[in-house]
Amino acid sequence: MTEQSDSPSGIATGPAARTVRSGIEIAPEAVFPLLGSSDENLRQLEKLFDADIHVRGNSITLTGKAADVALAERVIEQLVSLVGRGQAISTETVRHTYSMLTQGLSESPAEVLSLDILSRRGKTIRPKTLNQKRYVDAIDANTIVFGIGPAGTGKTYLAMAKAVQALQAKQVTRIILTRPAVEAGERLGFLPGTLNEKIDPYLRPLYDALHDMMDPESIPKLMAAGVIEVAPLAYMRGRTLNDAFIILDEAQNTTAEQMKMFLTRLGFGSKIVVTGDVTQVDLPGGARSGLRAASEILTDIDDIHFAQLNSSDVVRHRLVSDIVDAYERAETNLDRAPLGNRAHRRAAGRR
Repeated sequence: MTEQSDSPSGIATGPAARTVRSGIEIAPEAVFPLLGSSDENLRQLEKLFDADIHVRGNSITLTGKAADVALAERVIEQLVSLVGRGQAISTETVRHTYSMLTQGLSESPAEVLSLDILSRRGKTIRPKTLNQKRYVDAIDANTIVFGIGPAGTGKTYLAMAKAVQALQAKQVTRIILTRPAVEAGERLGFLPGTLNEKIDPYLRPLYDALHDMMDPESIPKLMAAGVIEVAPLAYMRGRTLNDAFIILDEAQNTTAEQMKMFLTRLGFGSKIVVTGDVTQVDLPGGARSGLRAASEILTDIDDIHFAQLNSSDVVRHRLVSDIVDAYERAETNLDRAPLGNRAHRRAAGRR
């Protein structure tokens, strides 16, 4: 319980506000990985805490209010644990560790941030937030998973990593990646080239993620052999997809009918991950998003899981999280209603 001050200023004078000093001894070999190049991690810690952090040799001294010092101790202990597991520490790792601990969750940040999904050429793909770990765990535990959240939360990238992992472990025999070819304010018909050339830009983000996770030279061979398929959503109609890991990206731009068509393609030995952002709908004429409809219709069905990610799970530049929050506030204030169809709002703006 937080004690309140009896002083007119209202400043807390209880144990949590008392100035204390604490010392932490860490292994000498952990000092440089913890502090980071040019002490960048140390500077990040100093930004996050009111406590004074002093490092001498392998001793860290913390001085400040008891609550701040206790939290700083926990963050440093988790970071040292990550170093002990051989994981590189960055300023982003520091921020995510701090965020998880301040949310008061029971999961250990070191456990969350050290879950390896896929490694290639020295680069390891792993969840970077608690919600991301829960999303990855849900993919393991369920046949159909919906990953819903704003841009930059890793929902598609992590699904791709799980697909490649499943293929390498021979849990599936092929990967199928699909997106609806819906314009974000442009007209598909005005783009130059053949139909495939017009569709290719919509699928490019999926190719880019594949190249991060697999040998680029092997991808054309796997695609030619049908082991990897990247195709527009319309190409899924009439098929039954067995022994496959299937990802539907940008699912907010499906209609309810398209979503039903896609989900009923599920065959034996397959897994489906559907990703999208219900605030970024580009369907023409104000049509209702199939992703939003699915989130209302399918919530009580066993073996289907809805994973929600938010701005705190954004793992791009730190400004992306601030931008997502700012736009959500602005659009909510604009119409005092749930964020709807962007194409509909654009059309309304032209009237």
